[in-house]
Amino acid sequence: MAMWAGRFSKEVDEGVNAFNSSISFDARMYKQDIAGSIAHATMLGEQGIISMSDSLEIIGGLKEILADIDGGKLVFDPNAEDIHMFIEAELTKRIGDAGKRLHTSRSRNDQVALDIRLYLRDEIKEIRALVVKLAETVCDIAEKNYDVIMPGYTHLQRAQPITFGHHLMAYAQMLLRDIGRLDDTLKRMNVNPLGSCALAGTTYNIDRERTSSLLGMTEPMANSLDGVSDRDFCLELASALSICMVHLSRFSEEIILWCSWEFKFIELDDAFSTGSSIMPQKKNPDVTELIRGKSGRVIGDNMTLLTMMKGLPLAYNKDMQEDKEAIFDAVDNIKLCLSTFIPMLATMTVIKENMRKAAAKGFINATDCADYLVKKGMPFRTAYKLTGELVALCIEKNTTLEELPLDDYKQKNELFDSDVYDAINLDTCVKERKSFGGPSPDSVLLQVKTVRKKLEELCNG
Repeated sequence: MAMWAGRFSKEVDEGVNAFNSSISFDARMYKQDIAGSIAHATMLGEQGIISMSDSLEIIGGLKEILADIDGGKLVFDPNAEDIHMFIEAELTKRIGDAGKRLHTSRSRNDQVALDIRLYLRDEIKEIRALVVKLAETVCDIAEKNYDVIMPGYTHLQRAQPITFGHHLMAYAQMLLRDIGRLDDTLKRMNVNPLGSCALAGTTYNIDRERTSSLLGMTEPMANSLDGVSDRDFCLELASALSICMVHLSRFSEEIILWCSWEFKFIELDDAFSTGSSIMPQKKNPDVTELIRGKSGRVIGDNMTLLTMMKGLPLAYNKDMQEDKEAIFDAVDNIKLCLSTFIPMLATMTVIKENMRKAAAKGFINATDCADYLVKKGMPFRTAYKLTGELVALCIEKNTTLEELPLDDYKQKNELFDSDVYDAINLDTCVKERKSFGGPSPDSVLLQVKTVRKKLEELCNG
């Protein structure tokens, strides 16, 4: 019989029980459920709400249950309604009436709100560590390729010369913001709903500050309705994870392009590639394709949570049981993606000469040619039009701006002289882009240094 069955005259339909059950997915919170119950039992004993002997017996029983689950001696009952009832029933079975006193001044509503906060708090720390590791890996590769020239793109068309290190450091900046979002989410999540009870608090003289302290949470939630009725911390985390997955997906898309024969800027290690069942020459970037696909899954989890919450009146509604599978799925998938992406990135081979060859094509130094004229006094729009005419001439003659004879330049405008070839040299184009945040080798090294310093501060702060 269910622990809440006193009001009912008959057993709940078996199908409804199965439909109602959540232990298949909330069992993963057993450590957090036990930690919350130990803090609650400690407070109950200290406040004299239950006897100290009962409090100690409950705590001892809970610790034994934790050890038995960790050691594989106790397995979850698939017929249990949820992890909370499973542990409470097991506790009562082991220590008798003392176990029945654990739930004094507590509801499953504030219990589950606490458990999921504690669980996600631990998961955020793991995800954050992986994002930090990825940012460090990006910095390592960028530093090794700080002066490797490649084309920068807009509209997937070659646009201006940059360095591979500069391109990578754009992702490092995105990852720093991802870390910031995780930190912000954790800060707002780490407050204590325990003591909100079902929705209206309790008549017992509980000490919510004490349970907050025992659980390492900053403070008790200030409104008991809010404590049990919202999952905005799940929404915020799912949003942060979705944004991070978008960054991973964009990075993956570029790696997919870069390792294709059309680009061949990089080659993935064999350990992070797969072959074809029919085409023996194939080397497929399945890891990055899966990450690109899983980004949609995490974004979908975010939409699930938003849609679930948007029409719920206060306070708790059973709809909110759907929070767990969605946020757990988002957490599991981003951890899987990050832990696979990091070593894949670290072991890829950068084909520098192909990047340089690609940069030599597509007139990506055209802006520098226009700037050459501007620095000699010509208005930019005039220089822009004239350089466009030179590009058209190069296309007509099947040549490049670097190879176009000086006479052709001078026929367009007498401001051109032999120093134009140095101005439009790819090395010069990149080296002279010294503006803060730009792609010059010195700027890339400064970016790497700055990001590493921020990562160190984030890890030690």
